[in-house]
Amino acid sequence: MSEEKIIPVTEEEMDDIRVTLNLDEGDVECRILTIFDVDGQDYIALEPLDKDGNPNEEGCVYIYRYAEDEQGLPSIDYIEDEEEYEAAADRFDELQDEDFYDSLDD
Repeated sequence: MSEEKIIPVTEEEMDDIRVTLNLDEGDVECRILTIFDVDGQDYIALEPLDKDGNPNEEGCVYIYRYAEDEQGLPSIDYIEDEEEYEAAADRFDELQDEDFYDSLDD
């Protein structure tokens, strides 16, 4: 029996990973902004890209529930509960603020 090794993605490699969402309006390619935790549940923030691969002008961000299976394969799930979504969105906003203020110290 062969054993697979999953090599984690580094911060530098994360900028190159794209996720394609199959939405009602069609497929949307997204860049991973961050994966973060709220009360023991992981979430992923995705930035939709335009047809040329550039960030969207509206500043839109999609937030989904994130998990990995036993082999390290990722999956995302839509967040149906409004309170859960608000908690994840609030935490993402806090992370964005922290990054902004940290950049002022540089």
